[in-house]
Amino acid sequence: MPVPRRFDRRPPERDTTRINERIRVPEVRLIDENGEQVGVMRTQDALNHAQTRDLDLVEVAPEAKPPVCRVLDYSKYKYEQAQKIKHAKKHQQQIVVREIKFRPKIAEHDYETKKGHVERFLRHKDKVKVTIMFRGREVTHPERGVMILDRLAGDLEELCQVDQRPIQDGRNMTMLLAPSKAVLADALEEHHDDDVDLDSLEDRDPGDAEETAAAPAPKPEPVARQIQSDAEKENIVVTDDGTIVGTEDEPLGALPPPPKKKKPAAKKKPAAEKPAEKEPAPEAETAPADG
Repeated sequence: MPVPRRFDRRPPERDTTRINERIRVPEVRLIDENGEQVGVMRTQDALNHAQTRDLDLVEVAPEAKPPVCRVLDYSKYKYEQAQKIKHAKKHQQQIVVREIKFRPKIAEHDYETKKGHVERFLRHKDKVKVTIMFRGREVTHPERGVMILDRLAGDLEELCQVDQRPIQDGRNMTMLLAPSKAVLADALEEHHDDDVDLDSLEDRDPGDAEETAAAPAPKPEPVARQIQSDAEKENIVVTDDGTIVGTEDEPLGALPPPPKKKKPAAKKKPAAEKPAEKEPAPEAETAPADG
């Protein structure tokens, strides 16, 4: 049975920026293509000013009175705005909170394993919520949970800072750890290096790549031309079809044609055997007539 297709029926996002004839207000405050303020003028005059320069009249501050419009290339303006949003999202820090759970009677091996997980989360610039889970009468000894949390914070003091001290919440005790300034600084340097590499690739002239590209290998000369050039070095006379005639001093004449290959003799078919001649049937003897 075919599965019904799900179509996205959401309408596409519409560009709400008003440009050119979509600006319906009577007057606008105009900024020319050089960024200088021209002043308040009629919208039609501002549109004519932009069209004579093969540019667009773009409304950049619709809430102002009168609205502020700029003369610019709208397609280039949209591209620059999209790039700004892209870079802003790239540098925006997203906070992720991880959680690791311990028991008051945790073994040493399990403690080291969970501490490794906390260290990995901190190196990825994530916050870590450490929870001590008490069961039964273990809740009457909260100092065991505090001891484990303080030990963990001391072991990872170079990677973390304590955002929230251990607090009791019912049968659980929690502590919040955040990456230290050293970890965040290293992460920013890595992002900066990546941005520099990307910017250098984007700004690179495509002509440079063509210049540095390996030159194509020269095409091999035809065999006849190669023979002709080699013959000229040794004063050998060669015809256009590649036949060696001789040297200029001692012409040899045309070389004899190569011997023709003999075709293999066809095998004789055995003669068909003639059918044996039938012997004539003996004539019947006639009885002599009675006299």
